[in-house]
Formats: sequence, structure tokens, C-alpha cells
Amino acid sequence: MNTPRIRTPLLIPATLLSAGSLAWTTWSLVDLLGAGPIGITVAAGADLIWASVILAEARGVRVPVRGRNIVPAIGWASLLAVAALLAWHGIDRSVPAMAVGGPFLPLGTKCLWLMALADMRDPSALTDTERAQLADLERGMRFEEAEHRIALRRREMDAERLLADVSVDFEIELARQDKGRELSRRAPIAIAPITIEHEPEQRPSSPITHPITPEQPHASQHPEPAPTSVIADREQKSIADLAREHVAIHPTNPLAIDAICSLRPDADRPSVGAAVRRARQQLDTRGGYR
Repeated sequence: MNTPRIRTPLLIPATLLSAGSLAWTTWSLVDLLGAGPIGITVAAGADLIWASVILAEARGVRVPVRGRNIVPAIGWASLLAVAALLAWHGIDRSVPAMAVGGPFLPLGTKCLWLMALADMRDPSALTDTERAQLADLERGMRFEEAEHRIALRRREMDAERLLADVSVDFEIELARQDKGRELSRRAPIAIAPITIEHEPEQRPSSPITHPITPEQPHASQHPEPAPTSVIADREQKSIADLAREHVAIHPTNPLAIDAICSLRPDADRPSVGAAVRRARQQLDTRGGYR
């Protein structure tokens, strides 16, 4: 907007002429309409229209239509309409002076206000076209700022959603690990089912009620050879003990099952497999047997 000067000598005559024009136009139109006091509303309104347009021009109001400001055109159109009514009033009363002098008053007031506004404007002020270009740039910059703020809000929203998903996954993983440790701690020690060991066949003629030891003499008065320590250990160990030993030795469960079944051919293979799997799970969970 142009920056007006504080004072100009043309303000006083322009104001006085506006008051006189308003009074003359109001009386003339009331007399022309013949509507009595109610006609003052139309008469005063017609004169206030172009006066308001002058005030709008002083404030730099723009009404762009196809790139052009139509505020001055509105002012001139309203002024010409008032001048035509004043001329009509003089012609209707058959007074040529009223027909000529009546329109001259508002037209002169309009011209005087144009000069006053021009004198109030700063010569170095921007023109309407330049202000319009700057307004377009300012509007574009505001649009870009608003678009940038919306993009930042969207990024913040995506980041918050991602962090929330990661936090939920983290909590689920912690809960799973805690439950796994709790389950391992509360799980009872796996004990393989006890299987009946088949004793070696004895001769019917000499039943033995007690196992023969190296210290006890045989019926033939010759000492029975003591069994080797390996055979004794294998006969005394349960399926669970053998499963723990062979799981630690063999890298896979099938190899451990085959080895146990070769040592204990009378054992049930599914039971051996279950004992091996339990031993393998205990070994993996505890990081080795204690």
C-alpha cells in the first residue's frame, strides 16, 4: 500500500465541497423523486456510494478483475449516475442552470479528491502493478511455508508410528525371552521311563539268587571273571543318562539315538528319541550340564 502524506492543502476544500455536494444531491433527488422524507435514503445513498469509493481508493483497496483494479471504474460509474439524475432534475424543472450546475458539483468534488489523493501519495511508492506482483510472491511464499509445515508434520507422524512399532516389537521380544527363561526354570528335570533290564540267561540247573561278584566263588569253585567297567557302566546307566552323554558327544539327535539303541537294543526307540530331545533342549538352554 502506498504511504500517504500526513497533510495536504487540498484536503480542506475537498472536504467542504463533498459536504456541499452531499447536501445538493440529497435535496435534488428528494425533490425529483417526490417521495417525501423517505426519499432522503435514496438521495443520500447515491452520493455516499461514490464518496465511499474515494475513501477506498485512498486506502489502496483493490478489486482485481482479469488483472485490473475496478475500484476507480466503480467510482466513476456511480458518479456519472448521480450527475445524470441531477441533470434530469434540472430538465424536469425546466431550469437550465440546475441541469448544468447540478452535475458540476459532484464532478468537481470527484476531480478535487483525485488531486488530493495524488498529492498525499509518496512519489517513490510502488505502483499497483508492482504491489500486485509482490503480493503474488508473498502469497506463493506463504503457500510454500504452509506446504513445508504439512510435510514436516507428516514426517513426524511417520517417525512416531515407526518408533511405536519398534517399541511394541521390543516389548514382545523381552516378554518372550522372560517367559522362555521362566519356563526353563520351572520345567521339571526330564527323567526317562525306567525299563526292565533283561538279565543274562542262567543255567536252569544252577539258579543264582544273587549277582556273582569277583569275590564270590562260582559253583565250579573257579572265580568268575569280573565284568569290565565299560559294560558295568552301560548296564547301570538309565536311558536319560545315556541320552545326556551322547547328546554331548554327537552333534545331531539321530546319531545319538542310533548310538543309544546300539548299546540298548531292547530299548523303545521313540522313548529314546524323546529322552535325547529333552537332553538336547536342556543342553541348549543351560549352556551345558552342571
